[in-house]
Amino acid sequence: MPYHRADTSAQADKLSGIVEESDLYEGFAPHVETSEIKTLDFYSLPKQTGKEPALRSFTEIQQLLQQGKKRDVKSILRENSWPINSPIRSQLWPALCAQHLTKQNMLDGFYWEMVHQVFGTTELSDKPIMLPAFVDATHCLPYHLTSTGRAVADRIVNVLGYDCPDITYSPVLYPITSLLLHFMSEEEAYLCLAGLVGSKEKTFINQTKLQNEVTWKTVMQIAKKHTKSAIAYFQRICPSQKLERVFMDWCWWILAGLPFQHLVRIMDCYFHEGIKVLYRVALVILNLFHKECQSNNEWSPDNIKNDIGNALIKFCKKIPVSPAKLLHAAFSIRGLSTQYISRIFIKTEMLLKSRSAFNSGSKQLIKSRSSDNLPTSQSQVNIQMMSHTLTIRELFTLWSWLPVRITMYQPVLLYTTEEHGCSLTTFYVRVEQHEPTLLMIKTCNNEVFGAYCSSRWFERNVKDDKGQRQAYFGTGETFLFSLYPERAKYPWVGIEGDRDLGHSSELFMAADSKMITIGGGEGQAIWMDENIRFGKTDSCKTFNNPPLCPSGDFEIRVLEVYGFVGI
Repeated sequence: MPYHRADTSAQADKLSGIVEESDLYEGFAPHVETSEIKTLDFYSLPKQTGKEPALRSFTEIQQLLQQGKKRDVKSILRENSWPINSPIRSQLWPALCAQHLTKQNMLDGFYWEMVHQVFGTTELSDKPIMLPAFVDATHCLPYHLTSTGRAVADRIVNVLGYDCPDITYSPVLYPITSLLLHFMSEEEAYLCLAGLVGSKEKTFINQTKLQNEVTWKTVMQIAKKHTKSAIAYFQRICPSQKLERVFMDWCWWILAGLPFQHLVRIMDCYFHEGIKVLYRVALVILNLFHKECQSNNEWSPDNIKNDIGNALIKFCKKIPVSPAKLLHAAFSIRGLSTQYISRIFIKTEMLLKSRSAFNSGSKQLIKSRSSDNLPTSQSQVNIQMMSHTLTIRELFTLWSWLPVRITMYQPVLLYTTEEHGCSLTTFYVRVEQHEPTLLMIKTCNNEVFGAYCSSRWFERNVKDDKGQRQAYFGTGETFLFSLYPERAKYPWVGIEGDRDLGHSSELFMAADSKMITIGGGEGQAIWMDENIRFGKTDSCKTFNNPPLCPSGDFEIRVLEVYGFVGI
């Protein structure tokens, strides 16, 4: 059923306080599951006395936009708490996003032409669509979209990826798409995204891994100044947990944690002012959480010290303030000007880029050395062009450890966190059907180690005769290795004899939706979490190896997985 903004134009200016039950969900698009949306909380507020100013209409805001009075628009958006189901957003959000649109040549039908180019039809397929590599599959938040709405979101994101090839990493793009679709048609949502992504004046959506890292580090720096007490408290109760780990997920406190009615009101301001709105909200969340930790046993140090990041998201789900109070607190923070934020952002970006340039320069010096002794020169070229972990010398060593038949094939990079994001779901999509694979890890301490995995990762789904998924799979051809600082190969313990070593010596590979494991028996040689961010390494009976890095626990800088062409 097509959904047109004009259908709600008359309603958009009728903003009475309470609506009849039959009209309770009048503001939502057809592809929204309205029964899941809690709107009654919004109407349990005290009735208006008649002295409060009436909510502004879209016509008033549109006139201000046309006159270029952006500050007046900003004030109205901050102060007007339109009901969550108000039809005003079907016009307001597209108008706000249209301000930032740089491609003014988008004629009527442009989006559907793009859809036809990408999919060969404008009909919505009932089969799942593979999402672009820049999407974080673990955060494809649909909110209250129906299955049809989710399919529409998938299609929009694919078309945007086709039209904007410079987007290489953008985890928040899918949730923003979903939110837009609650109040408008597919075509309008695409045009809104095109405006947000293409904006030159303000930042709305990060589009590369570097931008993403600079942003969370900027939020962390701002928090250290503006939420000093909260930061000091968190560091005191869990000194072993790095702040970086908490702030990497800062945007999910808002997008995955806050109730829907809070999120919608934040978006009213975000679509006009940009990402700085989210910065401010994040600071308020930190302060509120710190305050609750002092008075609420649910958030006592013992309950949160092992995972503050997860505790923050749980706290946001039942945040003790209304959307209006949350925004009021956010916009009351002093000393947080756009200029100040930009200064912190640029300083952080320059620091990261300088480090990247230094590391790249060092790597090139090593790669310029002699490159003999490989089965083919093309294998060397492939690795040099693709790898963020291997030097040529390390490649020589690793190649000598591979089974001879495998060295006859050309390596191909299947998955890397540098390009495909940190998602176990994406890892499986890109890797699981390949056999064998070479898994390379570079930690934040520059240790390099990994494993040659003899079987497909898809075998995690294979069931036995009883219909049970097998916990471990793989063969004795699997081996571990370390390349830096130590160089060593750790083959299967059973490869040198026929004696029965027991079940614990044959725990080669294991995986599910939450983790990957290689090696088992009184420890796991390599274990990684679902976000491919943190891991641990222990001695294990399968390979009789020492821990592959001195500390045992490690933070992943880069994960690369290679397959071999022609096998």
